[in-house]
Amino acid sequence: MTSKKHKQAKQNNLSTGIKIVAQNRKARHDYELLQTFEAGLELKGSEIKSIRLGKAQIRDAFIRVDNGEAWLIQAHIPPYDFSHGFGSHDPDRHKKLLLHKEEIEELSQKTQQQSQTIVPISIYLKNGRAKMEIALAKGRKSYDKRAAIAQRDVLRDTQRELSMARRRS
Repeated sequence: MTSKKHKQAKQNNLSTGIKIVAQNRKARHDYELLQTFEAGLELKGSEIKSIRLGKAQIRDAFIRVDNGEAWLIQAHIPPYDFSHGFGSHDPDRHKKLLLHKEEIEELSQKTQQQSQTIVPISIYLKNGRAKMEIALAKGRKSYDKRAAIAQRDVLRDTQRELSMARRRS
């Protein structure tokens, strides 16, 4: 991403009140994202403080629906540096996702019937509240991954050629 585009994206995020804390870039490579949802996170005090400092990792995390509730599993939020003993939390505890009942039922049905999975995409702060973007996804085969990379490279090359042509004229 060029610096001009990066600055513009950063300004858009600042104007909407969104600060991205953690992203799962591997999910976009390994899965075909079909539908995205925004979920709230049920956190403890020291967890939200760690997230506000930008300390969260969701690379190996996944989401499971149990008894009508969605749970984030294997997400790592390290303990807040200034909370010792009483105020600290377990960094790998299961975190409840806050979704509407209809959304949870839809996710549950699609994961059971159509062999799809729910993956976390990113954690961000929206107006001071921790939110998570999750997606209903279907796994990609290795040849699908290669095709997606080739398509992305072709798109990048065409964008580069267009920008060079604009500069020349």
